Amino acid sequence: MDRVLILGATSAVACEVARLHEGRGDRLHLVGRSHDKLAKLVKDLGASSRVTCAQADFLEEGSNERVVHEAIEALGGLDRALVAHGELGDQLESERSFQEASRILRVNFTSVVSLLIPIASYLERERRGRIGVITSVAGDRGRPRNYTYGAAKGGLAIYLQGVRSRLYSAGVSVTTLKLGPVDTPMTVSHEKNALFARVEPVARGIVAAMDAGTPEAYVPSFWAAIMPIVNHTPERLFQKLPFLSGR
Repeated sequence: MDRVLILGATSAVACEVARLHEGRGDRLHLVGRSHDKLAKLVKDLGASSRVTCAQADFLEEGSNERVVHEAIEALGGLDRALVAHGELGDQLESERSFQEASRILRVNFTSVVSLLIPIASYLERERRGRIGVITSVAGDRGRPRNYTYGAAKGGLAIYLQGVRSRLYSAGVSVTTLKLGPVDTPMTVSHEKNALFARVEPVARGIVAAMDAGTPEAYVPSFWAAIMPIVNHTPERLFQKLPFLSGR
């Protein structure tokens, strides 16, 4: 039985990951912003003796070390942590307003770092464990439709490379989970196409990648074939292809 911490636990993908771990008999501590959504998730899991939860606003970065330490105390230790916290934000507004741009960067980068520091330090001392962090294929190359969000996720991916190398000798795996678009409430206003994945297989892919200790995993896996093409398309050609450079 693993002791599993899920931060940002009320997102659709994180809820499904929690269900998978509950089905394996793992001990869970779930942290999210909405008390009502957390309570509903715990009730839906139907395993109250093995599931605890706590409400937190991760944008209060100064409180996140305490949030992590309280979670570890509630679990009686820590074997696995998934950071599923993030938000697309309003790209157009972020181009007009530094306030919105700063908020997107804080949600998707600095607040995540403030959670990772105490998690990594604890597992480094324990010399065991697994960390998974949800990033995005948007972080691989800047595109007009989401480059503020993509910049935060790209910066996070670089940060995780460093954490992964730092923790390697301690026997702690760090998995960067590069998700493509998923059909969830966060993307409800987006026009759907064949590249949008369903929640259930994405959650299974996350759990499998963390089980394997995969350094970087594209989820779904077909993005591993798509993104090298996107990344290596010359800039002059890239800007002429509306499906890449358009809104």
